Amino acid sequence: MSQTLTFGDSCAPITCHAWNKERNQIAFSPNNNEVHIYQKEGSEWKQTNNLVEHDMRVMGIDWAPNTNRIVTCSVDRNAYVWTQGEDGKWSTTLVLLRINRAATCVKWSPMENKFAVGSGARLISICYFEKENNWWVSKHIKKPIRSTVTSLDWHPNNILLVAGSTDFKVRVFSAYIKDIEDQPGPNVWGSKLPLGQLLAEFRSTGSGWVHSVSFSADGNKVAWVGHDSSINIADAAQGKAVMKLKTEYLPFLGCIWISNNNLIVAGHSCIPLLYCHEGDEIKFVAKLDNTQRKESGGLSAMKKFQSLDRHARIETSDTLLDSIHQNAITCINLYKGTKADAVKLSTSGLDGQLVIWDIASLEKAFEDRVMI
Repeated sequence: MSQTLTFGDSCAPITCHAWNKERNQIAFSPNNNEVHIYQKEGSEWKQTNNLVEHDMRVMGIDWAPNTNRIVTCSVDRNAYVWTQGEDGKWSTTLVLLRINRAATCVKWSPMENKFAVGSGARLISICYFEKENNWWVSKHIKKPIRSTVTSLDWHPNNILLVAGSTDFKVRVFSAYIKDIEDQPGPNVWGSKLPLGQLLAEFRSTGSGWVHSVSFSADGNKVAWVGHDSSINIADAAQGKAVMKLKTEYLPFLGCIWISNNNLIVAGHSCIPLLYCHEGDEIKFVAKLDNTQRKESGGLSAMKKFQSLDRHARIETSDTLLDSIHQNAITCINLYKGTKADAVKLSTSGLDGQLVIWDIASLEKAFEDRVMI
């Protein structure tokens, strides 16, 4: 159902993580300026590299599966593209972001010929490689962003980009770079696609900051989660209609599609949750984590409470949660499969754990439970 991984002796929070194509290597940041790369050897994970070019906390990591390049961004206002040499060592290539605030998130495009960097400078840098100077240059998307960009995701067509920000809004932009790409055709989001063209804007009413955004596999839907514990979906095929579900859980920090109608969300509640989009509704399906804690010393919860009450004690030593993750989940990534048919996904969090979830077996168990 799930597999928990720990790396080394450190229990530092994991800010973000990314997998290589074969899923036998992982890059993550232990909440500092470093990026650790671990490789699976047998049943163990061993550290092979430590990327230390950044001066301040790393905020985003993405690993391009086909070109095997890693891009990282940091509070130090820089981004680096890392390329692995034949000796296994990683070297950096300069990225000219041209920003004066922290870089907050980064994402490779599906074709891996460009990437987007969100920042606190109220803009998005679309970066592409310039062979003449051997560096990555950027073009900016500025208007009408009014605050820090917190999350990015690419449309499958390699042209459109969705961005969530702390001005309570989610926007779909064209990220077409004419220097490296052919003229794109029209799509359900719009027909005029010059760089920076605003194709849709959704106000996350009452939800505060937008923490995470995700395009569906067909590119027709955008999902986002905000700080009011809500899940929102906009469907371009239905006239860009917006559906919202206010949940009972603590705020979510991440969301990702696992099929054209199913969505995984996770955050401060420490448990990944599965939701389904049907028609004009968003429905709760199941918790991915159904961990039940064993009662200590054979005492039931009632007997334990009676014992505490009888002796007038207040127990403060037991702080374990009824979940695998013991602190907020900060990052969700696909581990096996695609957004159209995900089989496994991985989550990492402030507890320093990385958990791989088998969605297929969880869905089967849920179906069996429903039939019973």
